Amino acid sequence: MKIRHLLAGALLAALGTMAAQAEDFKLRIASGHPAANTYVNLMQNFFVPEVTKRVAAKTKHKVEFIEGYGGSMVKVADTLEGVQSGIIDIGGYCFCFEPSNLPLHAFQVMLPFGSMDPETSVKLARAVYDKVPYLSKVFEDKYRQKLLALISDNGYNLGTTFDWNTVADLKGRKLAGAGLNLKWLEFAGATPVQSSLPEAYTSMQTGVYNGWIMFPSGWVNFKLHEVGKFYTEVGFGAITWHGLTMNSARFAKLPKEVQDIIVEVAREFEARTGTVNKENYPKQLDQLKSLGTTIKSVPASVKLDWANSLKDWPQQKAAELDKQGLPASQVLKLTLEEAEKLGHKWPVRYAIK
Repeated sequence: MKIRHLLAGALLAALGTMAAQAEDFKLRIASGHPAANTYVNLMQNFFVPEVTKRVAAKTKHKVEFIEGYGGSMVKVADTLEGVQSGIIDIGGYCFCFEPSNLPLHAFQVMLPFGSMDPETSVKLARAVYDKVPYLSKVFEDKYRQKLLALISDNGYNLGTTFDWNTVADLKGRKLAGAGLNLKWLEFAGATPVQSSLPEAYTSMQTGVYNGWIMFPSGWVNFKLHEVGKFYTEVGFGAITWHGLTMNSARFAKLPKEVQDIIVEVAREFEARTGTVNKENYPKQLDQLKSLGTTIKSVPASVKLDWANSLKDWPQQKAAELDKQGLPASQVLKLTLEEAEKLGHKWPVRYAIK
């Protein structure tokens, strides 16, 4: 009898161990932006299915994602807090909506007229993040989340409801941006208006503002071409200032093999934000043309004029953030140097002390 009880106990213990080893995990993933945004589309159609597939194939576990895009779980300006509080487990968002919490993470915006190549942008950003640990550590140290991936946007230009040819033509015009890129407009003499893509169509339609600093995918996917018939290639640069983050406590509760897959897929997702945006850029310009949008590029003289209006701003911004105890001068110097290593030539070479 005693042996039978021992065997039964051992069997129960073994079954219990097997049950503990094979678990199902539900993860809530969200963004305030809709799937019309390239990076959200990649969250939905690459990151989620790839993690799900690889966990099932390579481990005894199962991951099921509960997805919420377009503000259904978190709004664009509340995603960092949503991940921090655990309302969602993984969030994709623009650091542009966190000027107080993440002021230095818009560092590429502080150096306008950078590379228009999204692949270069995300490689550049990764090089700087790897050399300045603060940029990644601040998420865990202050906001209880892990930075999984950087996200590149496409090249920024200017879409408007009116035609323009020189920087002087923009003086006094109400133009929208998000976060720190409003400074590009301010130094050009325009009237900057803070906005976000989900409200852009109505705002332009009703005259709240008459243009947007925007990449072509935004003009296409949010149908802004219907209210803004002019899209001008200025070449402000492709900016990497979005990220994919995960709640640290939730990440820590996952088995190591599941963690490794999430990190692996996130890095592939990061690279794809550059690749897909680069591939889409000329297609989206062609699409805008077919939809009746007037597409043109400003001459080098206009670009130089605009860059010169901003030439002292990077140093001003670096000094301001240095005083807050942030490694701003280090980051901006590195960004200038790494961009040049990747083949970029600045129209105006900003000087950072």
